[in-house]
Amino acid sequence: MPSLPTNKTLTIDIVSDVSCPWCIIGYKALEKALSNLAPSIQASITWQPFELNPQMPQEGQEITEHITQKYGISPEQAAQNREAIVQRGLSVGYEFGERRGGGMIYNTFNAHRLLHWAEELGRDKQMALKLALFDLYFKENGNPSDAEQLLSVVEKVGLDVAEAQAILESDKYTADVRKQQQHYQSAGISSVPAVIVNNKHLISGGQPTEIFEKALKQIAEEVV
Repeated sequence: MPSLPTNKTLTIDIVSDVSCPWCIIGYKALEKALSNLAPSIQASITWQPFELNPQMPQEGQEITEHITQKYGISPEQAAQNREAIVQRGLSVGYEFGERRGGGMIYNTFNAHRLLHWAEELGRDKQMALKLALFDLYFKENGNPSDAEQLLSVVEKVGLDVAEAQAILESDKYTADVRKQQQHYQSAGISSVPAVIVNNKHLISGGQPTEIFEKALKQIAEEVV
């Protein structure tokens, strides 16, 4: 068996939405792959914005109604798909909690603005906020378009609530997030998660751990 490359750090951008179940599934599988490859291969991860439903009004839409309209499937098929997602989540150690039975789908643009702000404070801060936003939506049946709930998550991860509130009450970072969204759309990203390694290798979808592991090894071997 070939040995792992030693002490390689990969740059990983994950294009995703906080209301995308496959995004947290994919991240948890990626996280496990990186754990298996450590310390030989490490990664610097940045979350990039993608809106599954950019036209969604703030009040949201019931999720089964939304999914059946968007994808042209029956409520029964939507329920089957949701249960498959729940089981896949469990396989990577993520419990979808309150959201497993349905709920609402919301606009997520303000969440992305806060994530852009958090990245400026440090990737560790952005990571903490992103994972907490996943939990807000999927575990707590929360609304990521609601300012009070967003600020509660900001406080929970130890970020400045007053600064976050000022962002939400303004249009700060709106242009930055739109620019990033357009960048990835123009690069051909139309579904998420999209895991981009070293700005050139794309791993699409919520892949299993072993797929991430194999891909990261191959990419690390190319790094000088």
